This record gives sequence, C-alpha cells and structure tokens, in this order.
Amino acid sequence: MSFPWAKHYEPKQPLMRWLDEKLPLPRLVYNSIGAGYPVPRNLNYWWNFGVLAGVALVCQIITGVVLAMHYAPNALVAFGSTEHIMRDVNGGWLLRYAHANGASMFLFVVYVHIARGLYYGSYKAPREMVWLLGVVIFLLMMATAFMGYVLPWGQMSFWGAQVITGFFSAIPGVGETIRIWLLGGFAPDNAALNRFFSLHYLLPFVIFGVIILHIWALHIPGSSNPTGVDVKGEQDTVPFHPYYTAKDGVGVGVFFVVFAVLVFFAPNLLGHPDNYIEANPLSTPAHIVPEWYFLPFYAILKSFTFNFLWIPAKLWGVLAMFGSILLLFFLPWLDSSPVRSASYRPKYRWFLGVLLVDVLVLGYVGGAEPIARNVMMGQIASAYYFAHFLIILPMVARSERPRPLPNSITEAVLAKHGETQPAQPALAH
Repeated sequence: MSFPWAKHYEPKQPLMRWLDEKLPLPRLVYNSIGAGYPVPRNLNYWWNFGVLAGVALVCQIITGVVLAMHYAPNALVAFGSTEHIMRDVNGGWLLRYAHANGASMFLFVVYVHIARGLYYGSYKAPREMVWLLGVVIFLLMMATAFMGYVLPWGQMSFWGAQVITGFFSAIPGVGETIRIWLLGGFAPDNAALNRFFSLHYLLPFVIFGVIILHIWALHIPGSSNPTGVDVKGEQDTVPFHPYYTAKDGVGVGVFFVVFAVLVFFAPNLLGHPDNYIEANPLSTPAHIVPEWYFLPFYAILKSFTFNFLWIPAKLWGVLAMFGSILLLFFLPWLDSSPVRSASYRPKYRWFLGVLLVDVLVLGYVGGAEPIARNVMMGQIASAYYFAHFLIILPMVARSERPRPLPNSITEAVLAKHGETQPAQPALAH
C-alpha cells in the first residue's frame, strides 16, 4: 500500500548516498521495517508473533547448520552420531536441545499467529494472498518438522516414519509406489534417512524464501489491525520504527526467556523417552505417537475406523488429515462476512472459541491410547472441525448481526481512553 504521508529515505552521509544509489538495500530496510513503513496505531501484542516466527526460524537455521556438521545420515551410525553430538561436541547438548525445542517454539508461535489471523480476520480481502502464502509456509514447516523427527533414529523416529509413510499406500493404484519412492525402499533405512536429511536441511531455506514473499504481499495492502477497519489517514498510523520495533523487542525478550527455561530446565519435556532407544525394526513401541504439534492431525487420521462407500478407512484418514490443512486455503471465501474482526462478531467469536476447544480435544486424542472412548471423542471432534469451516462458518457469516464498527482506527483508540464518537453500521465496510 502506498502511504503519501510515509517518510522517505534520504541518506545524509556520502557513503550511504553512494550505497543507496548503487544498491538501495538501506532504502529497502527503511521502507520495510523502518520509519518509512506506517502501520496501524492500535496493534496489540498478538501482532508480535509474526516477528517471533521469523526469530524462531533464524534460530533453527543457525543451530541446524552447525548440527549438520556433526550428524551422520546413515542408519548404522545416525543414533550414535546424535549421542556423539550430545556428549563429545563442545556445546553439542545445547545445540541439539535448542534445535529440538526450537521446533516446538516455532510451531507454537505459528499456531498462535494462525489463531490471531482467525480471530481478527486477517485472511479477508485484500489480504488473501498473505494468508495463502502463510498456509504454504505452514505446510512446509510440517514437512520439515516430520523429516527432522526421523533423524535421531530412535524408536519413535523409525516407527513414526514407518507409520506416516505407510498411509500413502492407501492411495489406490499408486500408493505403494509412492511410499517406496519416498523411502527409497520397502522400509525406512539408509535411503530414507539420506533423503529426509537432505530435505530437512533444504526446506528451511525454502521457508525463508516464502516468508519474504509473505512479507512482500503484506506490504501491498498494509497490516491488518484489531478493529478490522481500513486506515483512513495519517492519524491512524505510526512509523514501524521505533514504535513497533520496541514492542517486538519486548516480545523477543519474553520468547528467549521461555526458550531458555525450556532448554536449560526441561529439555526433554516435549520429547518421548522411547526416542532415546536406538531404532529397532523388530521391536514395535507399545504406543506410537508423533510430536505434540502433529497430534490434532494425527487424531483426525486415526478417527476413520471403518470403510465408507468404496473407499477404505485408511484412505479416508489420509484424505481427512491433508484436507484439514488444505481447507485453510479456502477460508477467505468460506467466510463471506464483510466484518473482519471477531471483536465485532459475537456469534462468530463464540464458535471460534468452540473450535479452539475442539482442536485441544483433538490434540489430547492424538496422544491418547486408541480405546473406544478416545476413538469416539476423536470422531466427534474431527466431524466438528470440518463442520466449523464448511457449514457453521458460512451460515454464521450470512446470519449474524455484527456490532457497529468504529469510523476509524483513531476513533477506536480514543474510545478506549474514555472518548466516544458516533459509530457507523458494520455493513458499511
């Protein structure tokens, strides 16, 4: 978005003027995250999580590159090389714990970032492309995290790869061929380990590239805001620097405090003890579970226990698991409400709260034993997940009566401090 009141970069020193003329990198930074980029003046701390996701990715790339210098992607020595990193490499335990827990921090931050987008309608026009690129980033993250989980070559690593890739064999006709192509053989072994290691190393840089597109797409319409109304003028914005660089700095500080507590005091809190046992193809763990950030999708996968029509249950599970993520691509068109922010949509806000509880239930079921009660809970929760997006959301968008929106961002800010101005009907936006 072009803001006529935005400050323009004017270098004063001769060296900076020469650099700006030959390679306008300072100008790019100034216009992207500096005083030359106006943002809505009412952004709250929920907008910190986009920056935190970028910080988490940088941490993952740095620790991952160093770990790759000591890791051996060979089924005979992969587990031993992981222990070598932990015991013999200077600071290796810190690098490994930071990388493993950094993945959890990264996914947690992204989940909060997605939840904020759902609440404040950040997927609505004119920011559809920002949302779509965000979903692409999420898919790439899931693939990267899965491949990374295989690399320690413990029991959960091996059997997780065996189970997840095994579901591809449910695809009629070509399923088994796809599975063999993914693994490079009939079971996880050297070929699979080399492939997963190569892709796990490469994909973070692909994610970084898509993030650049994500930010580029964001700068065209400008940032969304808690009210969901468009920027009306200079009075509705402040420069990104120093206002939001300072605010993001606070968020980054809190992020690293939580990260440090996890790494130094509870490094194995989110892991599974069976992954400290070397992979054994002849010994199946009693209960195979993925990492916590996969659990809701794993619960959807497990919820199909019987064949329906001519499609086997296994294939229904695979289709539902991938469909639960791909569904997010269509969200900008499933929600036709003209109001963006859930702060002015009481009915939508209530159903969004139910969806949050539903996802937490799916997470519990994904990690629980597959007894009859848990399977039924997973089936109900899975059904509601799809019903929310495909049935409830379109109906709510057409039937609810939103609260009146403020005329401008400034009006909302002033009203928060006790001043009120007349509001206009919600449908005017």
